[in-house]
Amino acid sequence: MALRLTLGISPCPNDTFAFHQLLRDHADEYELVIDDVEALNGMAARDELDIAKISVAAFGHLRERYGLLRAGGAAGYGVGPLLVARKPREPGGRIATPGERTTAALLLRLLGSFETVPMRFDRIEPAVLAGEVDAGVLIHEGRFTYADRGLVLLADLGEEWEQRMRAPIPLGAIAMRRSLAPGVIRGFDERLLASIDFALGNPKAGAEFVRSHAQEMDPHVIRQHIELYVNDYTRALDVPAVESLLAFGVAEGLYPAGDASVMAHDERE
Repeated sequence: MALRLTLGISPCPNDTFAFHQLLRDHADEYELVIDDVEALNGMAARDELDIAKISVAAFGHLRERYGLLRAGGAAGYGVGPLLVARKPREPGGRIATPGERTTAALLLRLLGSFETVPMRFDRIEPAVLAGEVDAGVLIHEGRFTYADRGLVLLADLGEEWEQRMRAPIPLGAIAMRRSLAPGVIRGFDERLLASIDFALGNPKAGAEFVRSHAQEMDPHVIRQHIELYVNDYTRALDVPAVESLLAFGVAEGLYPAGDASVMAHDERE
């Protein structure tokens, strides 16, 4: 009987766009979980997934058991989380974040130490608007919708990172258990890269799959999301950028320095 792997991805358009062809053609080989990235971070921490889209910041806690794949990540310039509020103010007060293990929460530390309120990413805009928190860190579609909903930008955390590190911001990546056979790991990485290339060459092929899972249903927002987050870094992980973010997490005392390689497999094998 063929090995059936547990695979967790987020409902965000960049993930469903990238994985559509792989899941369409090989559905019987995977037990699929679709959930918020912070939920997936937690599932990976509890060893519940063989393959998972995770926050790069969360990888600092997981690197002894998981390695990252070349394909499927979210990174780049101008893609970072945004700190927003109802009106202009200095960052402070109670700030909503999309989870303690997310890259967004780690990047907030670039501005200082704050009282944070973890909540699911799609609850943050409403919470800020309702005055439940003083500010919020937005990821995913929030980048495209906050201004129309009456919120103002306090800081672009990706821009803060880029200016300090002179590197792209690595937001998320695909992690895979190191205990799996090297050929299985390498084969999945190659299969995912082929799925991404298929999606880029046939952008309408998975449109219904993407739409069915998107939190923000507006087609224009979905298109903007894919165009921003599916890029060259989705095809090839920027390992030095990942290592820089992990080093920042170590410096912030979030996790110890790890010895395990960032990558799940050696591409030279």
